[in-house]
Amino acid sequence: MPKRKELKSILLIGSGPIIIGQACEFDYSGSQALRSLREEGIETILINSNPATIMTDPSMADHVYLLPLNTKSIKKILDDHPQIDAVLPTMGGQTALNLCIEADQKGIWEEHNVEIIGVDIDAINITEDRDQFKALMGEIGVPVAPAATAKSFLQGKKIAQEFGFPLVIRPSFTLGGYGASFVHTEKEFEELLTRGLEASPIHEVLIDKALLGWKEYELELLRDDNDNVVIICTIENMDPMGIHTGDSITVAPAMTLSDRTYQKMRDLAIHMMRSIGEFAGGCNVQFAVSPDEKEEIIAIEINPRVSRSSALASKATGYPIAKIASKLAIGYSLDELDNQITKTTSALFEPTLDYVIVKIPRWNFDKFEGSDRTLGLQMKSVGEVMGIGRSFQEALHKATQSLEIKRNGLGADGKGYTDYNKVIDKLTHASWDRVFALYDAIAMGISLSRIHEITRIDMWYLKQFEELYHLEKEIGKFDISTLSRKLLLEAKQKGFADRQIAHMLGCLESDVYNKRDEMNINRVFKLVDTCAAEFKAETPYYYSTFEADMQLPNGDRFAQNESVVTDKKKIIVLGSGPNRIGQGIEFDYCCVHGVYAAQECGYETIMINCNPETVSTDFDTADKLYFEPVFWEHIYDIIRHEKPEGVIVQLGGQTALKLAEKLDRYGIKIMGTSYKALDLAEDRGEFSRLLKDNNIPYPKFDTATTPDEALKVADELDFPILVRPSYVLGGQGMKIVINKEELEQHVVDILRKIPNNVLLLDHYLDGAIEAEADAICDGENVQIIGIMEHIEPCGIHSGDSNATLPPFNLGDLVMQQIKDHTKKIALALETVGLINIQFAIKDDVVYIIEANPRASRTVPFIAKAYQQPYVNWATKVMLGENKVTDFHYNPKLDGYAIKQPVFSFNKFPNVDKRLGPEMKSTGESILFVDSLKDDEFYELYSRRRMYLSR
Repeated sequence: MPKRKELKSILLIGSGPIIIGQACEFDYSGSQALRSLREEGIETILINSNPATIMTDPSMADHVYLLPLNTKSIKKILDDHPQIDAVLPTMGGQTALNLCIEADQKGIWEEHNVEIIGVDIDAINITEDRDQFKALMGEIGVPVAPAATAKSFLQGKKIAQEFGFPLVIRPSFTLGGYGASFVHTEKEFEELLTRGLEASPIHEVLIDKALLGWKEYELELLRDDNDNVVIICTIENMDPMGIHTGDSITVAPAMTLSDRTYQKMRDLAIHMMRSIGEFAGGCNVQFAVSPDEKEEIIAIEINPRVSRSSALASKATGYPIAKIASKLAIGYSLDELDNQITKTTSALFEPTLDYVIVKIPRWNFDKFEGSDRTLGLQMKSVGEVMGIGRSFQEALHKATQSLEIKRNGLGADGKGYTDYNKVIDKLTHASWDRVFALYDAIAMGISLSRIHEITRIDMWYLKQFEELYHLEKEIGKFDISTLSRKLLLEAKQKGFADRQIAHMLGCLESDVYNKRDEMNINRVFKLVDTCAAEFKAETPYYYSTFEADMQLPNGDRFAQNESVVTDKKKIIVLGSGPNRIGQGIEFDYCCVHGVYAAQECGYETIMINCNPETVSTDFDTADKLYFEPVFWEHIYDIIRHEKPEGVIVQLGGQTALKLAEKLDRYGIKIMGTSYKALDLAEDRGEFSRLLKDNNIPYPKFDTATTPDEALKVADELDFPILVRPSYVLGGQGMKIVINKEELEQHVVDILRKIPNNVLLLDHYLDGAIEAEADAICDGENVQIIGIMEHIEPCGIHSGDSNATLPPFNLGDLVMQQIKDHTKKIALALETVGLINIQFAIKDDVVYIIEANPRASRTVPFIAKAYQQPYVNWATKVMLGENKVTDFHYNPKLDGYAIKQPVFSFNKFPNVDKRLGPEMKSTGESILFVDSLKDDEFYELYSRRRMYLSR
């Protein structure tokens, strides 16, 4: 079927602020969908309340509404745009689907004559209502686990009595496994049943028999109006049933499934998708498979929308699911669309992978002190990384190197667990570091059968881990001068980093790198081409690997490198790696705009990042994408291969910034602010000297490296004192202490977690107002792009504060000091590009808390509020293409914009929810108010001190 010509204007619902269970994978899906619809000449109207995303950029849709996701906002948009023909709710996660259902129940779509496309309401209701889903599966002959629905406490108890334990409780209409739990005993059942009923918006839970230890699989499907169905990707969870898929280590393609069972699973998935409703679009199906020869299959659930795994599947296969799904929703059939990578074949095909993908989630448990770190049915991770390799082992190592948790990969870094009881406990109670605990258990000599018995992880995976450990032991028998080429090549092919090999050999990382170079063991780059090289790919999307070289008839030896280097001038943009608290989607926004700006300046743009959820890792954002760890060894090899003019580190948060020192040492040009200036801003002693030289006030401070030194410093500073480690992100380890006992306790705790750190001790300005400013500087001129006042008092991390743009309560004298200080600091640091400065204001004196000469968390918020392309301009300044004075600054904002933090405390019920100097929010929304008399502003202001903790 060709495109439906009557669909001329479409409303797309976004997913709102980032929370655990619904992150920036929906920003990626929504951005793709908007681009896909606009390609077809369709007018696009977007509603989304998240200011940090690319999706809500004015360039993404014809009309962007940064409004709360509720039916009141939907009505306003439909009144403003009576021309809207249809709504596409499948790109915004569960939030968008729930809002679509609510609007349908209130008759809003019918009243405005708006059609729902990409899904139908019946399909949503069937898949969300556990009873309906179970009944339908029974009708079509798809096995499901024994289950029953309870709408009351008594019903729940009756079901438990009938089924026996262990059981699973799953609330209806919730997200990311919210409220779900395993119940092993009658004693815990009552509390968990109550929690589940309260978590469900319709006060309903499904109680089913727990399939503990079964294997878990996900399939991503697409269907068109002609009922063609393709399976884009099959994803296997390395972890067995019992751990939420968002918290599982996942692998594509499926590794341990027999072909017979795989074909049966495909048939069931297609049968399920066809049975839930007549719609064209994407779908995610989850199955459990018994871990025995029978390989019994049981359906867990089906989601008639683009899912969390769709972004992963799109990056894993090179097949842009959301882009194609949105074209199917407007009437196209799969055979009418092109494969986006080859450009010559049809979209009616199933991708073939000649490589392996491993996804590992990224957690932030240290932000939730006292939280239960055990993984289960309720998702707890805040981000994820993906590794691409020629083998499972290589991809696994790349993923572990991407996590940024001070590990160099699996093993061989001296950081493994050596206590037998601790390792057994880690295996028994799955936690964030179980991938490392598996390796440590093998290193300790615990048998694979015992590990399998405890974890239920398939023996194939355990043998892969064991092979890696045996190779580590074998290499350890040699030194750098005696190690053979064969062994070194094998280690690199299995993903071991140079740092790990250096650890095994007892030498320097650079020694291993030089040895590789000498032996001609060099990284080669391969295309992600969707079709295992059967057809020529047009899209430059690469991953690296190591190959044994081949001998040509003339005697020359070579390993094939599919990344062809052009003679154009190039810029590399370093991405921000996995999302985490303190460094989220706002840096992806900055990286994407940095890429676009460099392209406008005539550069070939090269993106390096390892986060599958983001727009920056879309294969058509930059001219070339290297899906690689933001890890020195990988970056340096790409730089040597591409020979760029320079590297942009300012846009990728702390991840990219941390690599500036190495880039500088290796003589690689950093675009914009120099490494010296970046480092000076991080070094509190040097930075304070700079402030002193410029007569800029700052709170009294000193540094300490031991508890004794800290106690001496306390005598000089006076309590309360703000204690924090240096070179950390999102206020990690920050605390306000009020006496020597608390000070000593906290210093000991920080040094235990971050050994050899220099601690910063500041006199805390109690009762001060906090503000911050973002600016662009070209080394000579400074343009302040936004000044924000925090509603909460000084002492709450800026990422957790409600920030008001422009300030609402600062007098002319204070505002002038902020402007003067910002300009002086930007120039003194020789900033070229962006800078963020944070202030504390007490008794009309403006003190400097800190300065970060890079893109900040607030830049996208200011750009959206003022409708100005600030990152684009800042990038052109970094590249030396423009001066600050070349741009016309015309901020457009009536009233005030408020950046509101959003928290995911409901995932950690027993955690202290009070706020302090350490950041805890997972996302943000934007609120526009006309005046300070607005009820919403008044409510925020009246609550400003409620959460302040030390």
